Amino acid sequence: MSNEQPVVTASSYLTLNYRLASLDGKDIVTTFGTTPATLLMGQGQLAPVLEELLIGLPEGTHQTFEVSGGIGPRNPELIREVSRATLDQNSAPDAEYKIGDLVDFAAPGGGRFAGILRELGEETCVFDFNHPLAGQPLKFEVQLISVL
Repeated sequence: MSNEQPVVTASSYLTLNYRLASLDGKDIVTTFGTTPATLLMGQGQLAPVLEELLIGLPEGTHQTFEVSGGIGPRNPELIREVSRATLDQNSAPDAEYKIGDLVDFAAPGGGRFAGILRELGEETCVFDFNHPLAGQPLKFEVQLISVL
């Protein structure tokens, strides 16, 4: 039995605390101070760009990274016009919307997806279906509690 610390691989099972924050330090999501997260690498539980930062880190590491491009690039194809009828079908009957609202839609095949309202018109609306953290510089703090 070697006494080398286990390191994160592409298929590791991790218990960790992590925090995503804006560059000015405002928390976006954190597990610090609550129950640590458990995740299996490569299952999409963390954005691939964040998983890549963990590969090779030994158990017990506590480190903060700056992720200049956020969790991935913004995709202009994900800024889409949606008919007002489609918006109404996915809304509570008397829902009021304002620019910047996050709206949840039913996807074909039963999934869900969400977009941020950018323009609200009588007939059509414009939604940005990019992840809110795409293209946003972030701080990613991680504390690896166990690596299996």
